[in-house]
Amino acid sequence: MSNFWQKLPKPFFTLAPMADVTDAAFRRIVAKYGRPDVLWTEFVACDGLMSEGREHLMHNLSYSEAERPIIAQVFGANPENFEKTARFIKELGFDGIDINMGCPEKNIQKQGAGASLIKTPKLAQEIIWATMRGAGDMPVSVKTRIGYNKNELETWLPALLETKPAVITLHARTKKEMSDVPARWEHVKRAVEIRDELKSQTLIIGNGDIKNLEEGKQKAKETGCDGIMIGRGIFGNPWLFSDRKDEPTREEKFAVLLEHTYLFEELFGKGKNFAVMKKHYKAYIEGFPGAKELRMKLMEAENGKEVESILKTFSLGGEEWGGAHSARLFERFYER
Repeated sequence: MSNFWQKLPKPFFTLAPMADVTDAAFRRIVAKYGRPDVLWTEFVACDGLMSEGREHLMHNLSYSEAERPIIAQVFGANPENFEKTARFIKELGFDGIDINMGCPEKNIQKQGAGASLIKTPKLAQEIIWATMRGAGDMPVSVKTRIGYNKNELETWLPALLETKPAVITLHARTKKEMSDVPARWEHVKRAVEIRDELKSQTLIIGNGDIKNLEEGKQKAKETGCDGIMIGRGIFGNPWLFSDRKDEPTREEKFAVLLEHTYLFEELFGKGKNFAVMKKHYKAYIEGFPGAKELRMKLMEAENGKEVESILKTFSLGGEEWGGAHSARLFERFYER
């Protein structure tokens, strides 16, 4: 297995892993309408994957060939389980494995995982080396922050670079800051400088507050980072990574919303709460007369058929929704 990272154009663009957002259904929609250079799964617990409950987590590791290169992101605090998980991830055919060392959620922190690993750099190193043993020639990467309660880049980043991961994604905030303050991209620039001073071959991806490709290209130019990761900018806009210059029309957003909904049901059935889709509805439905009322109705929907009915009713209820064009966009869904 070759290290695909070294073959990517620079700056390359990646979609951030986000729990209950970047699941297999949404990633397939993104891959279809504007695929980034690299995709990540939602994060999955190593301990869970190495337990009897593995079966209940496998939907988090489903992917399609259209998503390649696809990275499996995992979290935990037990090096032994990271090694076993890496072997398992490799068997599943993933292109890489990424270790989450940045999640600020309290339940993750209690496990000593996510951003808590910033406080235990020796354990973090053991985890990376264990993952590399299990991964073999599959590239290992790390996603982290600039520090826990304060900026610790000068000590934390060299500790990570010592293990020689293929990539480090740096969210330009501390754990304490969550996403409550603007990302500080000067720290991404400093990370690149530290990497170069240590003569490391590890690629640096910058992450934080990037809304579109142009902004990402500008940040890459300013900081010298190799790649850009975009997260929240993808909400309601699966075209984000495409080259299209025009804004998606309302008709297109409605049709893709419905396509996304039916794909979610097809892939997950009753294995995943339908309410997960509703954060997407908030993003798809905005910026036009009646959007608020339509969103409220969609929040009450319990399945794809109800969503389709609500959208169809809206389109016939006095709002100009595109006439025959809208009908064509919806046509393939009416047979379901």
